[in-house]
Amino acid sequence: MNWDQARWERLEQKVSREMIRARSDAGSWAVLVRAARSVLRNYSSSFFLVTRFLPPAKRAEVEVIYASVRYPDEVVDTFPLTPEEKLARLRQWEESYRFAMRGTSAAEQIRAGVPWILTGFSRVAQNRGIPFEHYLSFLAAMRRDIDAAPFASLRALIGEYVYGSAIVVGYFLTHIYGWSGASARNEALECARELGIALQLTNFARDVQEDHLRGRLYLPRDLLAAEGLTPVDCFEPDNEARMLRAIRRLAGEAARGYQVARRLLPAFAPDCRTAISACIETYEALNRRILTQNGPLERRLSVGAVEKFRILPASKYWRLPLAYAGVL
Repeated sequence: MNWDQARWERLEQKVSREMIRARSDAGSWAVLVRAARSVLRNYSSSFFLVTRFLPPAKRAEVEVIYASVRYPDEVVDTFPLTPEEKLARLRQWEESYRFAMRGTSAAEQIRAGVPWILTGFSRVAQNRGIPFEHYLSFLAAMRRDIDAAPFASLRALIGEYVYGSAIVVGYFLTHIYGWSGASARNEALECARELGIALQLTNFARDVQEDHLRGRLYLPRDLLAAEGLTPVDCFEPDNEARMLRAIRRLAGEAARGYQVARRLLPAFAPDCRTAISACIETYEALNRRILTQNGPLERRLSVGAVEKFRILPASKYWRLPLAYAGVL
């Protein structure tokens, strides 16, 4: 269940108070990570599960990364604000990010009004060498959602939107996961790119109806045209069969991305491959459901708990009850 704006604001106040009261940087970081973990657990059961297979230090950083992309997305998608107010929030968020990346302490940042999420993200970005401009690209994609318009082609969708909304997020995670050797860096980043695209296309294919209710359409015009559709008529009841075929075309593009990601998986550091593999398997299972769906369009597909459990490595099952008990 999505949190409303008021709950996000209460969390901001609570975490900021606790971070200021913390007696050390380690204590402040622990407060921040607990809050980030609660965000991930609430918003993505699938990603929450697969991240339980990461080493603790890397898992904490991934949780912070997730919060750093979740909050701006919620501002755009769910906060009851005008477009102008959303843009203003994102501008302020970007200014806080620029301030946080100057390298001041966590306590100084919080006292200066920097949101706890950006205090955490700046620490991870600086420690892991994440390029400064990547987060700016992400925020640009979020601004694009405020004044959404259909994309001309799949290439345009990826270059003008998915790069910021998903590819750079994959790059964030790659800098945390690490690579198997100096020569594997480029392959790991390529894997992140292909997996980021695939995950985003799967989400687009699954959420077509939900996005439509928000005034958005991520199915490119060329995929619609291949089925004799346009952005104007594609949601008419008589066009549902053709719309489903267009959605399956998008899922087909995602399927190729998962294949490439699986091939390049050995480029990542060994201690993260289990989690990345579980991510590929989980979302690929969802993508297969999309490829075989026959409607209705309003039905939002998902991967059930039992199927997720079967996908995860049997040798790691003991982690799951600990995760849900809040130990991991």
